[in-house]
Amino acid sequence: MADDNVIMVCPSCGAKNRVPRNRMQDRPICGKCRRPLGGPGGRPVEVSDASFEREVLSAAEPVLVDCWAPWCGPCRMVGPVLDELAREYAGRIKIAKLNVDENQRTAGRYGVQSIPTMLLLKGGKEVNRLVGALPKPQIEQAIRGLL
Repeated sequence: MADDNVIMVCPSCGAKNRVPRNRMQDRPICGKCRRPLGGPGGRPVEVSDASFEREVLSAAEPVLVDCWAPWCGPCRMVGPVLDELAREYAGRIKIAKLNVDENQRTAGRYGVQSIPTMLLLKGGKEVNRLVGALPKPQIEQAIRGLL
């Protein structure tokens, strides 16, 4: 059935790949270039209070959670950097975005007091935290520490 498959575009070569929905957690790779397909097109995943456990705490790969708000200028500066990192590290790390205005329960649970705050989790446990609009090399260094 067509509903049992998801079409994922490879962030590396642009090839379209048909991935069975029940195999999405298995880190699918591109049939053409054999590189990891990562999350939805190698982009950050939006998470909420309701989806946080499933998308972040139960994730097979390490996760960077960007705690942000749409009105926050520094958050908007970090956004494109995280988009780049999501493409570059597709299949190795999941990058998630949590809007703290709409998801105060999760933000409070992790003691997020200023934004942007990036939580780095591995195996469902917080292992590092970055606060502020940091440059790409500093964020990338923290990601490499998770791998």
